[in-house]
Amino acid sequence: MASAELQGKYQKLAQEYSKLRAQNQVLKKGVVDEQANSAALKEQLKMKDQSLRKLQQEMDSLTFRNLQLAKRVELLQDELALSEPRGKKNKKSGESSSQLSQEQKSVFDEDLQKKIEENERLHIQFFEADEQHKHVEAELRSRLATLEMEAAQHQAVVDGLTRKYMETIEKLQNDKAKLEVKSQTLEKDAKECRLRTEECQLQLKNLHEDLSSRLEESLSIINEKVPFNDTKYSQYNALNVPVHNRRHQLKMRDIAGQALAFVQDLVKGLLNFHTYTEQRIQIFPVDSAIDTISPLNQKFSQYLHENASYVRPLEEGMLHLFESITEDTVTVLETTVKLKTFSEHLTSYICFLRKILPYQLKSLEEECEASLCTSALRARNLELSQDMKKMTAVFEKLQTYIGLLALPSTEPDGLLRTNYSSVLTNVGAALHGFHDVMKDISKHYSQKATIEHELPTATQKLITTNDCILSSVVALTNGAGKIASFFSNNVDYFIASLSYGPKTASGFISPLSAECMLQYKKKAAAYMKALRKPLLESVPYEEALANRRVLLSSTESREGLAQQVQQSLEKISKLEQEKEHWMLEAQLAKIKLEKENQRTADKLKSTSSGQAVGVAQEGAAVVTAAGQEDASAKAVPVPVHSTSLIGILTRTSDSKAPDVESREDLIRNHYMARIVELTSQLQLADSKSVHFYAECRALSKRLALAEKSKEALAEEMKVASQNNSRLQDELTTTKRSYEDQLSMMSDHLCSMNETLSKQREEIDTLKMSSKGNSKKNKSR
Repeated sequence: MASAELQGKYQKLAQEYSKLRAQNQVLKKGVVDEQANSAALKEQLKMKDQSLRKLQQEMDSLTFRNLQLAKRVELLQDELALSEPRGKKNKKSGESSSQLSQEQKSVFDEDLQKKIEENERLHIQFFEADEQHKHVEAELRSRLATLEMEAAQHQAVVDGLTRKYMETIEKLQNDKAKLEVKSQTLEKDAKECRLRTEECQLQLKNLHEDLSSRLEESLSIINEKVPFNDTKYSQYNALNVPVHNRRHQLKMRDIAGQALAFVQDLVKGLLNFHTYTEQRIQIFPVDSAIDTISPLNQKFSQYLHENASYVRPLEEGMLHLFESITEDTVTVLETTVKLKTFSEHLTSYICFLRKILPYQLKSLEEECEASLCTSALRARNLELSQDMKKMTAVFEKLQTYIGLLALPSTEPDGLLRTNYSSVLTNVGAALHGFHDVMKDISKHYSQKATIEHELPTATQKLITTNDCILSSVVALTNGAGKIASFFSNNVDYFIASLSYGPKTASGFISPLSAECMLQYKKKAAAYMKALRKPLLESVPYEEALANRRVLLSSTESREGLAQQVQQSLEKISKLEQEKEHWMLEAQLAKIKLEKENQRTADKLKSTSSGQAVGVAQEGAAVVTAAGQEDASAKAVPVPVHSTSLIGILTRTSDSKAPDVESREDLIRNHYMARIVELTSQLQLADSKSVHFYAECRALSKRLALAEKSKEALAEEMKVASQNNSRLQDELTTTKRSYEDQLSMMSDHLCSMNETLSKQREEIDTLKMSSKGNSKKNKSR
């Protein structure tokens, strides 16, 4: 096994190495191509620069030639201007000379026109060449920049690959050292295995002799003592009592007890959820204490009031199932008869859910149609309606699978044993689905409650009822999660325990055979107890007859008492339901009483403060009236009240003169506080300026250091490019050495495989020889 793992590991490493090698070659080709392209572009740039210089020289020569021609044209124009007056004076003397001058002028004009056209054409060519050169230069520069970027990226890839190659080389070297150590340990193990094989051969001989002697004894006992083999036919074998497995029964009872606790929590949560939902219908969207609720909600509330009669039997059915699993029974699906009653109770509860579902959906629609219902609240109500449908569907699915599990105890052909495992897994999936649905209900109902609490018409009763419903939904979610995880953790044990039954057969054939087996088990247990107990003295016949009459009378009275007990138990259950209902009502009434007490206390406080304010206002009115009379008598001006600090200083009381010293103290304190505030602001501004100056100074230093580091990095880049070329050469050499090492290691592994195969052959030969010796011993 170790050699096969090593071979697979080295094959994977060889494949990775070949892939990396191919990638390295491709990257090398790409780098070489980019270098060639950059060199070609540099050569093209040089050629363009040379052509540009040539054109500039030609342009300079042409401008110089144009200047010369312009000067010559000016001289010719001057000569023409001088020759014109002379021609006017000498018209009569020389017509021939004028004709010559006109011919020369026409020749000069043609020559000048040609030079001007040539100059214009050269200017156009030069401008076009200059524009083209600039365009080509810009393209070449952009292309050079992109090529430099690509070269840098390729260089970074090459650096990464070199690092990766070095790391792989180090890993392979470490693996080589580990494999050498492992090969040494394997050699030691091989030696130990040889010694163990010798010991095993000796033990095998001893065991073979012992088993052969036991087989002979058992065969002789079977032939002498067993007249009838009842395990040959499955119908007879199903009646045999299996070996009692007390550990299995205790485990099943423990699991049933845990399931009972979870079901009790679930029943409690369902009772609270339905009860608080009934209370919510009574107060929202219409409070029944103020106005009558709709007939739909009345009917829905009436149905919800009956929830305990459907939810309580679930707990009772699970309790009966738990009590049926005892230490003395055999717990399989064919013997769990009480599972059928639990399935029936679950069916009745699902009928209850189906009955209240349309009313619940219509109630949510009625809430959506209310005037204060917002769009967010309407969306939450729609989500809750979908969740309620999912909850009913999940319960139906769960009831279907539990009904299937209850079939083997009532109908023999209702469910095949091959389908037990699939049904149990589907039960676990249904429980997980129930947990998911309850999480969605908790999430959506919490959002709905927060939106309703923000409504202006939300009463404290509605808020407390919503909190109670949320707590019950959270309890249901936790209970569903616990029971789903509990079932998924124990589903493997359930599947394995289904085969617990008679040996050498497919198990219990039918519920009738299972019941017969349990009766035989009880009889066998009673017989064993009877063997241990001493026999009691016999009762005389006459005394037995008298006792029989007394027994019959006691049984009749016992039946009557049993009926009375049953009736009293039913009354007790009804009274407990009413007790829970009235306890919830008492809690709500207590909350209302506390709120009313608080409200009356607040009202008393407000009335007492209002009376005090009224008395103060009356006293102030009397004082102001007296002040006005005194003012009219003495003609003293009334001071004007102001809310500012200076205005406060001008107030007077009882028409007395203002206190000068107190006014000065107030002004002094005001200005001192203002001075302190201004000095603190000034200090803060000074500290900020010093901080900004230090930051600017530090940034300038960092800029200088960055420039220096830029230059150093440029130099390092040059050195790194040189090192890259050197490392590429070293990489080729290391690859070759690594290939040689791999070939050597593969040869070593092949040799190890050969030695291991030889050892296996030796062990096989030893086993064959031991078998031959055993056969010889048998023949002897």
